[in-house]
Amino acid sequence: MPLTVRVIEQRDVEAVLAIQAASPGAAVWNPSDYEIESRPHTYGWVAEDARTVTGFLVARQAADEFEILNIAVSPAFRRQGVASALLSAAVNDAEGCGAKAAYLEVRASNVAAIGLYEQHGFVATGRRKGYYSSPAEDALILSLVLGNSRT
Repeated sequence: MPLTVRVIEQRDVEAVLAIQAASPGAAVWNPSDYEIESRPHTYGWVAEDARTVTGFLVARQAADEFEILNIAVSPAFRRQGVASALLSAAVNDAEGCGAKAAYLEVRASNVAAIGLYEQHGFVATGRRKGYYSSPAEDALILSLVLGNSRT
């Protein structure tokens, strides 16, 4: 079945929470945090395969900056292009909303995620010492120039 990326809806929250629970690298949020329609300047997408939610991404926009807050893919669907599809949808929408840059934090040890982000043009622009806990670890800050700002 083809993969579909669409805006997250209330009916998706249970599936998103299950993916979050199965994804140690994802930020741990409460169900209400995924009620995107009640959070100004916050956007969310899910990837679906045959009506099964396979992954999600949540981001927010502040002025002309777009921050990716949380992304995870169900273990059964990893390495099948789900995260890439979600990231592409988010970046395209960010450009459409006038964002000039996108950024995110990622565990310095998360080589697979860093590789994915680099494939989409993100580059390391900083490091936050001790940003993560359980286990304690630095965060890399990755950024992407968007739209007409690209050189």
